[in-house]
Amino acid sequence: MRNLAALLSVLLTLGAGVARADPPAPPSYAERAEVRAFVRSMVERHAFQAPQLLRLFAKVQRQDAILQTMAASAPEKASSWEDYRSVFLSERRIEAGVSFWMRHEEALERARRLFGVPEEYVVAILGVETFYGRHIGRWRVLDALTTLAFDYPRRADYFRGELEKYLLLARRTHIDALTTKGSYAGAIGIPQFMPSTYLRYAVDFDGDGVADLRNSPVDAIGSVANFLRAHGWGSGEAVQLRALVDGDGYRSYAAGGLQPRYDLDELARAGVVPVSAPPAGDPLAALVELGSPDAPSEFRIGLRNFYVLTRYNRSSFYASAVADLAEALRAARD
Repeated sequence: MRNLAALLSVLLTLGAGVARADPPAPPSYAERAEVRAFVRSMVERHAFQAPQLLRLFAKVQRQDAILQTMAASAPEKASSWEDYRSVFLSERRIEAGVSFWMRHEEALERARRLFGVPEEYVVAILGVETFYGRHIGRWRVLDALTTLAFDYPRRADYFRGELEKYLLLARRTHIDALTTKGSYAGAIGIPQFMPSTYLRYAVDFDGDGVADLRNSPVDAIGSVANFLRAHGWGSGEAVQLRALVDGDGYRSYAAGGLQPRYDLDELARAGVVPVSAPPAGDPLAALVELGSPDAPSEFRIGLRNFYVLTRYNRSSFYASAVADLAEALRAARD
């Protein structure tokens, strides 16, 4: 009996050990069928070497924290404009923006002449994106894009496209594809360009032969201005008008999207009143409602250049914060 009891004790101990054993590690990205198919497409379409890419993907680390962040991202309509604006219109950000402007005055003036974009809007975008280059991201871009491309089904196609462009960018610019860092979504450098945007709109504005958005504020300045002009920025045109509303006729216009499609007379008949004098030429406009749960909404009449700002980030909160920060920077600079 004693021998039987001892045997049972050993078996129970072994069973508990098996139960406590760590689960098997998931396959590396290089071992996954969908990644191998992606590698084959990179070989066929862009003449990459398969062994080289597979070695690279074997070193990629899945980032569950990025997936959790993406899943927890709240839609803008549930956010507070007051809170959002307060982040970007702080005295600290305005003072730092004026200092950045003074340090790079020549490049900003040159960008205005070449691309037609006022200095304050370029500075404001860099201020909102990365606090003028202070916070460019802590995630390895390859980890972020691979995680989202193969483990985030809702936008997998988009991020696979960006992963493709990132590998092309790394090959073209000779950056280290594995160690380069950026945002949790894979945006790179001082202006936070996604890889496809980097390839298409980045410019060598400091004349050193390479468009380096990670280390060159001057290249970032020229690239932001180039992006805005390419998306239709109108030189010398207004961006937004603050507005008041009367009655409920405005509601359908506020729900009409960000693309300018209404003339100002039509908005006026719906009870939308500009606070300042409207620009000449009867431009088309959009009505933007900026809501906060515990405060009355603010209203903006968004003109063509306001819509261009939303091509950088498709958010009325974002474009309004950039426009407000630009106005504050101009006032402080003057």
